[in-house]
Amino acid sequence: MKRKGIILTGLLLCTMAAFSQSRAGITGIRDSSYSLQKELEKHRKNHPGIQLVKEGQHKEVTILKNILFCKTPERELKLDIYLPPKQSGRKKTAILFIHGGGWRSGDKNMHAALLEKLAADGYVCFSPEYRLSTEALYPAAIHDIKSAIRWIRTHTKKYGIHPDRIIAAGHSAGGELAAFMGSTNGNLLFEGNGCYPGVSSRVNAVIDLDGTLAFIHPESGEGNDSLKTSAATYWFGYSKKERPDIWKEAAPLTHAGNHCPPTLFINSSVNRMHAGRTDYIRILDSCEIYSSVKTFDNSPHSFCFFEPWFTPTITEMKNFINRVFVHRRKK
Repeated sequence: MKRKGIILTGLLLCTMAAFSQSRAGITGIRDSSYSLQKELEKHRKNHPGIQLVKEGQHKEVTILKNILFCKTPERELKLDIYLPPKQSGRKKTAILFIHGGGWRSGDKNMHAALLEKLAADGYVCFSPEYRLSTEALYPAAIHDIKSAIRWIRTHTKKYGIHPDRIIAAGHSAGGELAAFMGSTNGNLLFEGNGCYPGVSSRVNAVIDLDGTLAFIHPESGEGNDSLKTSAATYWFGYSKKERPDIWKEAAPLTHAGNHCPPTLFINSSVNRMHAGRTDYIRILDSCEIYSSVKTFDNSPHSFCFFEPWFTPTITEMKNFINRVFVHRRKK
């Protein structure tokens, strides 16, 4: 048996060595192919009443822009902070919202309208940058988000945040990263060498808006490189066939267990965008961890930017937060 194990290990190492990690996607040039205006035009045909929700509608919210939270070999990383208008003595819930864009595109300003509204409703919101696949490959983005969480934990007193009410949320690739934050709570393998070592990167809840839970899964749409290189292939630097071990490692589903926090899934009707959700919830249920699902029928993947889905998305988020934090505190 020992000899057989050695042979299998050797074959695996040889297989891994046969494929070199592709750095072709690291261009150093920001990918601007994704925009909200393009999304609006794309979906108007099937949703003629669709309306893009614009930022700047809540003047009572204080916005602090471009706050440095970490320095990486590639560049400085900054975040924006959205502060509620009423600064009472009660400690507040923090929401770290991670933008999407296939781990390759997008920026921290994409969800400004959503974060302004949440801040107006009393939450302290953070929108961080992270290294995209045009700059650095997996797991750089994961290390960056964990650095952002650690930064928030070092500033809870300054911004009136309850240290046990820090939420990782995000849309699309950002939703996947948010779920990954929750599923790797306490897992030192993914902390990296980022900023504020020794500070916990634990999150107390997750809100995943249409972020995949698994890359290698019957429901997954990631990894089809037949027409063009897929977003995940760019991020990993390997195709799914070349390094399935990395594709599995990067999936929130792989790490789900009793260390996961309560989780809300808000989903479009595009099923492949929430691959692995049923399996993930099954694990949460077995650990008696609360989860909830809201699916908007006949909605596009970019639903949370537009009415008629923007307002109910906010409502679902607030109801979830009240259930897992406020109601629990009153018991």
